[in-house]
Amino acid sequence: MARFGRWLGKNGVLILGIGVIVYMYIPNMIVALMSFNDSSEHRNLYSFQKFTWDNWLNPCAPAGMCQSVVTSIEIALLATIVATTLGTLAAFGLVRHRFTGRSSMNLLLFLPMATPEIVMGSSLLALFIAAGLGGQLGFVTILIAHIMFCLSFVVVTVKSRLAGLDSNLEQAAMDLYATESQTFWRVTFPLVFPGILGAALLAFSLSFDDFIITNLNSGQTVTFPMYVWGAAQRSLPMQVNVIGTLMFIIALAIVIIGEVGARRRRKLLAVR
Repeated sequence: MARFGRWLGKNGVLILGIGVIVYMYIPNMIVALMSFNDSSEHRNLYSFQKFTWDNWLNPCAPAGMCQSVVTSIEIALLATIVATTLGTLAAFGLVRHRFTGRSSMNLLLFLPMATPEIVMGSSLLALFIAAGLGGQLGFVTILIAHIMFCLSFVVVTVKSRLAGLDSNLEQAAMDLYATESQTFWRVTFPLVFPGILGAALLAFSLSFDDFIITNLNSGQTVTFPMYVWGAAQRSLPMQVNVIGTLMFIIALAIVIIGEVGARRRRKLLAVR
């Protein structure tokens, strides 16, 4: 018993960590399992009935689903590009420069993150109506809304990366006669890039996943989360699980590739 207690004390944190990870991934496992479920003859959609490949072979069988996925991807990509660009520039300005109102600006950046989505969505809807866009709600208004709430997450993420950047590296580069442009592109940007990439991935996932703000400002445009919500009122097609599984696999692959690349760079630096 004493030996077990010592073993548990030594490995308790590891066991707890593994348990938390398994618990977090259980929903993804269920979604992946249900993507192979044939529920065409059963009313209980989330009771596994019969294995089938049809859902994967015909992912666009439900009318309008693939179009909603394409719409979500287009909006997420555009929102990510704009929010990441503006957010990165804002983060550099807030970290590297001192100006009047800087503290207030930092506070304002956290408000969209702390504000409930229903409040932000209704506020944006009121803004669009006041601007005369009430009858033109759709792709553009969704894009503007997504850029608005993704921007804060990008700024905060890039700011945290910049705050941990050692300024001595930039000073050393300039001491070796590098110009400001060379220092930025060869020293600063490569060091900040992981933070920018992380912010972009976060912005994409937030945009692709959003429902509340999108639903209030979408008009007749249907994104994937809105399609899932509408389909769930009737009979949710199992192809939805296929899309969810694919998105999870792609996200996991990006993380693994990034980690492998980072380890290879560390090994190369260690050898040098």
